[in-house]
Amino acid sequence: MKLYGSYTSPFVRHCRIVLALNQQEFEFIPTDRAGAATGSPTQRVPFFQHDDVKLHDSAAILRYLRERAEQPFCADSLDFDLFCLVNTALDTTVNLFLLELDDLTGEQSSYLKRQESRVETVLAELESYDLPDSGPYTDGQLRLACYLSWAVFRKRIDIQQYPRLQQFLAAIDGHAWFANTHPALS
Repeated sequence: MKLYGSYTSPFVRHCRIVLALNQQEFEFIPTDRAGAATGSPTQRVPFFQHDDVKLHDSAAILRYLRERAEQPFCADSLDFDLFCLVNTALDTTVNLFLLELDDLTGEQSSYLKRQESRVETVLAELESYDLPDSGPYTDGQLRLACYLSWAVFRKRIDIQQYPRLQQFLAAIDGHAWFANTHPALS
C-alpha cells in the first residue's frame, strides 16, 4: 500500500490514523502540490495505490481501508452526515487558506465573505453535537478531530467560543495515535 500526501493535510492525516489503528503496513510518500498535479487527476492529496487499486479521494481511501479491515465506514446516516458537514467546513477552510496565500480575502469578495460565514455556521452547528470524551471514534468524529486540529494549528479558526469542540479535541489529542500525527510534527 502506498499513500501519497503531505504530513500537514487533515485529509491525509485521517487516512494515516486509520492505517495506524488497523496496524496496516504502508509506504507514505511525501507529495507536494507539483507531485499531486502529476500523480492524481484531482491534483490534490491524498491519493493511494494498492496493487491494481488506485484511489483519488480520502473518503474513497477510508472506505477501502475500512472494507479491508471488515469495519464500517460511516456506519449510519448520522455519522455520514457529520463526515459530510465537516468536509464542507474543511474544504471551505482549506480553500480560504490557499486563496489568502494569493492575497485574496473576504474583504475583497462577497463570495469569500460568504465562505467565511459558512465555516462559522458549521462550527456553531458542530458545537451542538454530543461528542464523545473517549473512543472508539467514528469516521465522522475522526474527520472532525483532524479538521479542528489542522484549522487551529494553521490559525484558521478559533474554538475558544466552542467549549464542546475544545473538550472533544483535547480528549482525542490525549491518544498517542492522534497526537503522533499532529501537523506540527512534520
